Amino acid sequence: MPAVPSRIVIEIPAAEQARLRQQLRRARWGGWLTLHILLLLSQQRSPTAIADWLFCSRSTVYAAAWAWRQGRRPWETAAGLPLALTPTRQRSLLALLKKAPFVYGWCRTRWSCAALAETLRQRRGWRVSAETVRRWLHALGWVWKRTKLTAKDNDPNRIPKLARIRLLWERLGPRQVLLFADELDIHLLPKSGYQWMEKGTQVEVMTPGKNEKRYLAGAWDVRTGQVHHRVWARKTNELFRTLLEAIETACPARCYDRIYVVVDNYKIHKAQAVERWLAAHPRIELVFLPTYCPKANPIERLFGDTHDKVTRNHRRKQIWRLVEDVKRHLAENGPWCYRLSEIYFTAEVTATVQRLKTQAKAAA
Repeated sequence: MPAVPSRIVIEIPAAEQARLRQQLRRARWGGWLTLHILLLLSQQRSPTAIADWLFCSRSTVYAAAWAWRQGRRPWETAAGLPLALTPTRQRSLLALLKKAPFVYGWCRTRWSCAALAETLRQRRGWRVSAETVRRWLHALGWVWKRTKLTAKDNDPNRIPKLARIRLLWERLGPRQVLLFADELDIHLLPKSGYQWMEKGTQVEVMTPGKNEKRYLAGAWDVRTGQVHHRVWARKTNELFRTLLEAIETACPARCYDRIYVVVDNYKIHKAQAVERWLAAHPRIELVFLPTYCPKANPIERLFGDTHDKVTRNHRRKQIWRLVEDVKRHLAENGPWCYRLSEIYFTAEVTATVQRLKTQAKAAA
């Protein structure tokens, strides 16, 4: 008596089967469904049977057969499947992204998926949808995000200034302190930013009737990662002087002989009142960054983190509560162990640092 083949039966609830079918449809990328359809048609299976076996519609089977008879490759069918992202298509897509849309006749400043798809159709003859282009971009590691404004870094003394700050960093003695200082604008008007929300909806953040502002002056200690700060109603040299007073109190003379405070070239840092205060407090020395070079100041990263965690999409209605949120963030989420930016370690800066070290040895 011939052996009866064993059967494996798995009981799956109907709702779970529906969910698995949805995952299967999303996973059929690159034409795998079409290849299965063509192989089954070559075995003379009926469209109805193929649709039942592969959990697809009969129209998908007919579309795959029609595309094959038209001479198209299985992964280039019009059966609702995207073109495969081959190396040739990667190079073509990246070449478009490196140039502005107006180079190809578009009256726009940014590429959209639809514009990329149409340009690929005109120049390469590839008929792809905007959604396919979006999937390609994600596969290449590209994301849709905001740009950031940057100023022209053209300070003629850029290299010497960066070299001096790096040298202070490397030769910081036990009785010396190095801090990077800057100001943070705190607005009651929330900064709009990305957050998770249900598809098809958009979270609304209510704007205040009248925007209020406060200004925080902070100084980040490179050794401890802690931040000294003061808050003021206006961004004036008085705000900066209160920060310097806080730094002097936190770094007493019995422990530290020299305090270096690295700042940008904003006018309140060079005010006459600040110069008179520094003359009366010789332990503190200001070290100026190159003009228009925010990357050289590590505290910018800390302030960016503050915006992301506190001020972006906030729902505070009173400015003093928002200020307290900022202070709490600075007190609880530190210390911040940052490293110097890579611009401090370029070949030009490194050569200047070595020259300064040689000069110091010769002078000694």
